[in-house]
Amino acid sequence: MRVDSAVLRHIKMPLVHFFETSFGRTYERDIILVEAFSDGASGWGEVTAGENPFYNEEWTASVWPLLRDYAIPPVLHRELGSARDVTPLNAHIRGHNMARGGFEAAVWDLEARLHGVPLHKQIGGGARREIPCGVSIGIQDSVPQLIEKIELELAAGYQRIKIKIKPGWDIDVIRQVRERFPAIKLMVDANSSYTLADAGRLKQLDEFYLMMIEQPLAHDDIIDHARLQARLQTPICLDECIRSARHAEQAIQMRACGIINIKLGRVGGFAEALRVHDVCQAAGIPVWCGGMLEAGIGRAHNIALSTLPNFTLPGDVSASRRYWKRDIILPLVETTARGTIAVRDGPGFGYAIDHDFLRSITVREETVS
Repeated sequence: MRVDSAVLRHIKMPLVHFFETSFGRTYERDIILVEAFSDGASGWGEVTAGENPFYNEEWTASVWPLLRDYAIPPVLHRELGSARDVTPLNAHIRGHNMARGGFEAAVWDLEARLHGVPLHKQIGGGARREIPCGVSIGIQDSVPQLIEKIELELAAGYQRIKIKIKPGWDIDVIRQVRERFPAIKLMVDANSSYTLADAGRLKQLDEFYLMMIEQPLAHDDIIDHARLQARLQTPICLDECIRSARHAEQAIQMRACGIINIKLGRVGGFAEALRVHDVCQAAGIPVWCGGMLEAGIGRAHNIALSTLPNFTLPGDVSASRRYWKRDIILPLVETTARGTIAVRDGPGFGYAIDHDFLRSITVREETVS
């Protein structure tokens, strides 16, 4: 396989409702898409970087020059044994996993389409025909508003509820939620908003029998998470600080967590995500697929990733309509009444591109050849 060229597209998509974390509120997504071409076929990738460098060092404006000038050129016109060869060709680039991962995912999708097989089969997945789904609910203006949103999501069939927390929006909020919903699968996500000095406060979360506490401490820390996990009954799930399979190995060796969240962009694409998955599976550490407010292409990639056997917990892969009035794929991603998404078997990621809508929301486009 040779990648002949790639097209970058910058699109703008307003969210149905704002999404708030400890980083702030998001009302509209600026997303960079990558389309890779070979032999008359094309594959699609989505860069999951946010509008600001708060989740990690990347942001939308940083992605374009990184892809155009550094990540794509070394791959073009080379004979590739498989999509796995993309990552070594970009290994000299420090960080910028989301930019590199968006392009790498496009090449995996391209390879699957050239072979006429589903993306989930191309990556070695397909262990399940339906993906169990959870939802992530951002910080709300009030607890009653939060409870109302939880009721709506449970009525839609979602199997797990994740609530964003931060200092001042944590213990009392979760207590009220647990009183209202004593039996649901519930977890919290702190997005690195606490320190080890807050261990006593975080220990209070043990009383609410949560599935996990996601990334309570610093985005680049494993050692303090190990110290915190030793004091908690509730499993810690690591997110931001796991950028590679080696990080996963270190965290597991130090007993810094009981669960790991795999985000395709955070680890730099499918090749590294597969390695993280395998490390965790060998150690008996369950994984699940996290979300980054993806449009349809990134959502479809997450579905494919979630078919791997060790994705045993409901992920943040949910229906398109939770976030978008109209998505860039057809049909929309939908959930069943039992809170699952059916895996599609078309070539590549399994959905069609809504080209008319895509053109209407594209604010910039450039070919790299």
